[in-house]
Amino acid sequence: MVQSPIANAWNRLSEMIRAHPEKAHAKYAPATATLGNGLKCRVTGPSGEHIETDMSAAMGGTETAPHPGWIFRASLAACCSTMIAGQAARSGIDLTKLKVTVEGEGDTRGMLGLDDTVSAGHSAIRTNVEIGATNATPEQLQRLVEWAADHAPVGRTVRDATANAFSVIIV
Repeated sequence: MVQSPIANAWNRLSEMIRAHPEKAHAKYAPATATLGNGLKCRVTGPSGEHIETDMSAAMGGTETAPHPGWIFRASLAACCSTMIAGQAARSGIDLTKLKVTVEGEGDTRGMLGLDDTVSAGHSAIRTNVEIGATNATPEQLQRLVEWAADHAPVGRTVRDATANAFSVIIV
């Protein structure tokens, strides 16, 4: 069986890290948000990557770009999809459909500081996966999704609640 380029890449990386575990530690590229007009932000990375965010009109934005909460959910969905697809390739599963939808709920009072007993964060997050394959049983697909949920870095960061340390520089 000829392996896909994805499976080959994941296997090569796994072999390299098994041989040199010290190379497993990664320092992720920073994302830097710079405020533009109103509530629009341009977020850039060190290699020229960028996205823009804005807020709804109700929040004082101009709705010209996705808001940060949506990008957060998009990141969860994309990371989960990537991990499912990568592990499927490595397992020889031929996916015919993969659609990951992340839904969330929250309470705007927390974000606006109207009630300090209400969190500004999401109060609920649901990840819904539609998946199909030509050569896998429903049980195998269920295990594949569970594997991805356990190994997707963005989802695990949310689940494991990594602390966010703030540093402030007054200019």
